[in-house]
Amino acid sequence: MLMFVAYQLWYTNLLAERTASGAAGSLRQTWEHAPADGSAAPPVTAFEPGQGFAILHIPKLDVKVPVAEGISKAKVLDRGMVGHYSEGALKTAMPADPQGNFAVAGHRNTHGEPFRYINRLVPGDQVVVETRDAYYTYEMTSSLAQTPPTNVSVIKPVPEGSGFTAPGRYLTLTTCTPEFTSTYRMIVWGRMTGERPRSEGPPPALTSP
Repeated sequence: MLMFVAYQLWYTNLLAERTASGAAGSLRQTWEHAPADGSAAPPVTAFEPGQGFAILHIPKLDVKVPVAEGISKAKVLDRGMVGHYSEGALKTAMPADPQGNFAVAGHRNTHGEPFRYINRLVPGDQVVVETRDAYYTYEMTSSLAQTPPTNVSVIKPVPEGSGFTAPGRYLTLTTCTPEFTSTYRMIVWGRMTGERPRSEGPPPALTSP
């Protein structure tokens, strides 16, 4: 029993962190590899399930984690990555979309636990989504401590309970709660406050001390 607990609490985190770190490095290498003819790479708007396409930064929590398409445990979440709600009725916007809600899920415990401390985020805290083409900065605005997993209204284009009342460019972070259970979901919402081309370098949220 003690060995199983050690596996869950330590070894799954170690494996997931290694996998996620490798995925983040691979993403950056891909982004920085320009076409041989010097032309700009064409925009990419669709990704395969499990494919990484962004890096999520939460400076306050010292979190830097790859974002992959879909919320599959095997292909995404258990590999230490954050998953984008992207299928069927749970399909949400991408950061580059002119409006909508970019909603993602991550483990709170084990397997890298990238969202373990999102309960510590408060209004005004910043989160940055880095993609091949741009940095998108969001300011956290509100949260919901507990809601049933069936409450998918929290990831709607205008998420219910967030305080937002009109279409905009939003971010939703979701994870399980209480810790070490999957009984409920914890939600944190934010509003996009800045969009910066990668060619201009990281935004102040990532460079300020």
